[in-house]
Amino acid sequence: MQLKWLEWAKQIQAISQAGLAYSKDIYDLERFEQLRQLSIEIMNEYTEVETDKVKRLFAGETGYATPKVDVRGVVFKDGKLLLVKERIDGAWALPGGWADVGLSPKEVVRKEVKEEAGLDVLPERLLGVLDKKFHDHPPSPWHTYKIFVLCEIEGGQLAAGMETLGADFFDETSLPELSVERNTEAQLKWLFDIRKGLSPDVRLD
Repeated sequence: MQLKWLEWAKQIQAISQAGLAYSKDIYDLERFEQLRQLSIEIMNEYTEVETDKVKRLFAGETGYATPKVDVRGVVFKDGKLLLVKERIDGAWALPGGWADVGLSPKEVVRKEVKEEAGLDVLPERLLGVLDKKFHDHPPSPWHTYKIFVLCEIEGGQLAAGMETLGADFFDETSLPELSVERNTEAQLKWLFDIRKGLSPDVRLD
């Protein structure tokens, strides 16, 4: 579950971002900039993200603040789940990443699975849309929606990519160290339950 300080910092940032975009009064603009700086200080104090990076993230956002979208491909083979070893932290995650402007969720997941695991897949159905704040992820500057898409293998060869160190299939009882910034053990258990027919409905936070 999301910590209250993190929720408040994100709300302050969103309010300041909208104010900087739409306000015309110079005094209001100054106050909104002060609010943005306050949100940056809170993020820097309680997360492992450096101040300069937080500033770049927040300063680069303009207009009305909206959640970021993370798309993950769910690929099973012989009852085992595809995971990729992330180069950034050496831990394992479902293939996927931030949604790209101009691409649909299906197009994003096809691209990500190919780039990170070497496989060509056919996205079949939506499994769920989760709000990261309701799950056991470490604190993050972003408010994120996570989209999970079930895919069928069409071709390709299992291989690492530019952002990954490896790719493999794992059964539920032998999961590797997980990149909890990207997915949690509870989320993977939910996906295995879907595979076993124990969670048939689309999940929506």
